Amino acid sequence: MSKIIKLRIRNLKKSFGSKMVLNGINLDICEGKSLVVIGASGSGKSVLLKCIIGLIRPDSGVIEIDGKNVISLPRYEREAYMHKFGVLFQGGALFDSLSVWENVAFGLIATRNINRSTARGIALKKLAQVGLSEDVANLSTADLSGGMQKRVSLARSIANDPKFIFFDEPTTGLDPIMADIINKLIVKCTRDLGITGFLITHDMSSARKIADRIAMLYHGKIIWEGAVNKIDNSGNNYVNQFINGKAELPI
Repeated sequence: MSKIIKLRIRNLKKSFGSKMVLNGINLDICEGKSLVVIGASGSGKSVLLKCIIGLIRPDSGVIEIDGKNVISLPRYEREAYMHKFGVLFQGGALFDSLSVWENVAFGLIATRNINRSTARGIALKKLAQVGLSEDVANLSTADLSGGMQKRVSLARSIANDPKFIFFDEPTTGLDPIMADIINKLIVKCTRDLGITGFLITHDMSSARKIADRIAMLYHGKIIWEGAVNKIDNSGNNYVNQFINGKAELPI
């Protein structure tokens, strides 16, 4: 079992005005493993993810990726550093003006100066890894179903052979069957390629399928963390209510 810490978060805090959203978050992710952060809507999951990938600056704390505190990096250095990693956004964030293969290869062309012919070849390979044939490469993203768009987004997130991928609610808007397909693809891609994963979701099916470890965020704090096979016996009333989808107190 790997003990190399890929992501280390210590005492991370973020407020918006008088509202404390993150109140001292501490998390570790070991190399090659996947951590899923669960929590109700509005619990701060998206704020946590955005702090990690640099879209929001935390008020205080430490975010170390590969042993480097990325919070302290100048903006241009942090952006260059984050280009090493993959992100699968909740809405897919595909470009309507680009073809499928151009979407997948966008980062390769824009940030690594790879020529279009080589980038297209890489894109086709990545599309194949998520179960899409070369036939879709020249299609517009508008011609794709929601599930296919998610696959293209996943292909783009692994296009630069990252060692770390961040997933933002990857199954939002999908029917249960397609959601399960995407979950299995995420597991396949991360484990086959040895990728470390960080995922936020309120979907327990995704969490159980993808996670090695699960952490629950509630009122700005991690109230439980453990192996995925331990969550049903967490001993925490808030966790039990959330994972069983019950409307009664305490949440």
